Amino acid sequence: GLAVGIERILPALAGKLSAHALRVPTTKVSAIELTVATERACDIESVNASLREAAEGSLSGVLDYSLEPLASCDFAGEAASAIVDAQQTQVAAGRLAKILIWFDNEWAYASRMIDVALAWEQLISASRPSAAEGTQ
Repeated sequence: GLAVGIERILPALAGKLSAHALRVPTTKVSAIELTVATERACDIESVNASLREAAEGSLSGVLDYSLEPLASCDFAGEAASAIVDAQQTQVAAGRLAKILIWFDNEWAYASRMIDVALAWEQLISASRPSAAEGTQ
């Protein structure tokens, strides 16, 4: 299921998480309840800080982070593949984190396809000789 897909994308998480998608009363938006067993002790603040840092850094545009009290319909049209609902983060026994992640199935998928097309365009452009090189 969902955990297997996440493990394919992030193999370092293999065997360390469990997840399931929730159907919510909107036609395009879904939610994932992600449960992660951590190697180090954590609390809600440290989990949220790590997720916020990733959303503002290396995963910007793909991962987003929200502290707003939003409902499922508020995530329709969001381009990020995952939006962390930071108000819903839970930690049990200092090593088990539960994170609620929202996403718009169609819009986020289309946004990632645009990312792929732009990456291909950059690769193709980089492999072509420049106009100046072609005239020499």
